[in-house]
Amino acid sequence: MDKSDITFERMRTFIRVAERGSLSAVAREFGVGQSTITRHVRELEEAVGVPLLSRTTRRVTMTAEGSRYYANSVQILRLVEQASDEARGTRGAPAGTIRISCTAAFGVLHVSRLIFAFQDRHPDIGVDLSLTDERVDLVREGVDIALRLGPLTDSSLKLRALGQSRRLLVASPDYLAARGRPVVPSDLSRHEGIRMSNVAGSETLALQGAGGERHTVPFAGRLRIDHGLAARQAMLAARGIAPAHRWLVDDLLAAGLLETILADYALPSVPLNMLIVPERAGVARVRLLVEFLAEQIAAIPGIEKSIPEH
Repeated sequence: MDKSDITFERMRTFIRVAERGSLSAVAREFGVGQSTITRHVRELEEAVGVPLLSRTTRRVTMTAEGSRYYANSVQILRLVEQASDEARGTRGAPAGTIRISCTAAFGVLHVSRLIFAFQDRHPDIGVDLSLTDERVDLVREGVDIALRLGPLTDSSLKLRALGQSRRLLVASPDYLAARGRPVVPSDLSRHEGIRMSNVAGSETLALQGAGGERHTVPFAGRLRIDHGLAARQAMLAARGIAPAHRWLVDDLLAAGLLETILADYALPSVPLNMLIVPERAGVARVRLLVEFLAEQIAAIPGIEKSIPEH
């Protein structure tokens, strides 16, 4: 083989195998047999003239040459896609698919409807929306954009701060009728708490009073949940008091199905951020969705541009 056999298809296959570390995973992602993926990689290696991947029984890793080739390949394909976007832009609307990962409950209640509106505006753009509270590796999973609540540590991705998610203490009227309404933070120790098992430190609550005084109180209960929508159902079922994001319960508060507890005491807000894979940030359709989501999310109840002063 010669260098004319270095096709974009083979290069794209190599990139995804390098990112996922698995031939079979990429075969499933592309909807082809594993033999096709193996052949593409082998043909690319023959054309380049050096081994790009090292295969073991458990994992596929890049060789030193493969790491250098991967970095250059990513840049090449990014430029090719940008060039296609620009050429297409002279004749029509952006097209293609965008992959998004989003915190589950926030995605179901709010982001999904924003995606519908975005696609109504840009009918040629497809969206693959993955809802999970796990911190997935965006590059490895082929995700373009992720919306995440909480502190972030991955500095290799572009970060766009969307605001702070305000939280409230809430309970159902039935629960309060049966157990009484807390008046001061220390009263919480005598109540059932609905806790999130995937949130560190959920066994205590930090509250700040109107005068700036801070209270740290124990927060216990028989029910621990790892999904926001299940926690929402537990609140409605009078299972206890919960610290809830306002966007999770705003409609229930308006309908009188939940009530705010200890309204004079504030819970810490949680940062809401958008993560973007740098190599995808310049793609026209990705840019369009980033700007659309940033604008629309700012209007969601409880999402504040900066940390509120208390």
